Amino acid sequence: MLATHGLLLRVFVLTLSVSVTWIALSTRGAVELGESKTTAADAKLADGLAAWEQVYSVLTSPRCINCHTATNYPQQGDDRHRHFANIIRGPEGKGVPALNCVSCHQEVNADSTGVPGGHNWHLAPLSMRWQDLNDQALSSSAVCRAVTDRARNENMDGRALLKHHEDAALVLWAWNPGRRPDGTTRTLPPLTHAEFVAATRLWVEAGTPCPRTK
Repeated sequence: MLATHGLLLRVFVLTLSVSVTWIALSTRGAVELGESKTTAADAKLADGLAAWEQVYSVLTSPRCINCHTATNYPQQGDDRHRHFANIIRGPEGKGVPALNCVSCHQEVNADSTGVPGGHNWHLAPLSMRWQDLNDQALSSSAVCRAVTDRARNENMDGRALLKHHEDAALVLWAWNPGRRPDGTTRTLPPLTHAEFVAATRLWVEAGTPCPRTK
């Protein structure tokens, strides 16, 4: 009888030990899995934010920000001076009668005169301004919020933003800006178009994260 009780006690102790070990290992595995998922999510977010900074460097280059102004007029040149002839925005960003953008800016660059051209030449809407009234580029977080706000960006989600950066005629013009009136070539954005699209894609795949406001 005592032997039977001793055997049952040993079986109980062994079972308890195995159960405790299994629970400990399961808990450790769950914690490690959770940490792994958190680390992967953090890495994806970091990659997305780094990609956005590349996108931002293009958007605030003269080739882009000259038409994404906060002013009532477009800008010109790498120094972003006011457009000559007192050209103004007009009600639709396309100038005013007798001084419409398309009066001078044709479908293609006119290298003989130095007048750039592209399809449906016009200013970006004020909702997509990337500078302040002191002619300073908005912060990375402010531009990101504007770009991702569907109430301000013509209702474009991440996929539509990527397509816009890939295909829009006036976006593509930035990498084919033609010559200045003096015959020299205009400077290009800091990334190639392929690099710009790749950065946009990475940012979109990360969920279009924006930097925190400082």
